[in-house]
Amino acid sequence: MEKEQIVTKFTEVIHDVLPELDEVDMHANMVNEYGVNSVSLIRLLVAAESKFDISFTDYELALSDYDSFSDIAAVIAEKLA
Repeated sequence: MEKEQIVTKFTEVIHDVLPELDEVDMHANMVNEYGVNSVSLIRLLVAAESKFDISFTDYELALSDYDSFSDIAAVIAEKLA
């Protein structure tokens, strides 16, 4: 799957999980710009697992591992490679 397709599908996941976000800058800091916390991160990752048919390990669930939505998309791309 192309990176652009991953970003498009992941943006859909973001809007499903966080419908209050209108515009999403994939490179903006998730915590500072969008108020993402550890609970919303877990919800995003679980939804991404379902959408992309992948799995995140327990070690990949820490909010400190991701600064932006783009970081999550990069991990998804690695898992699909």
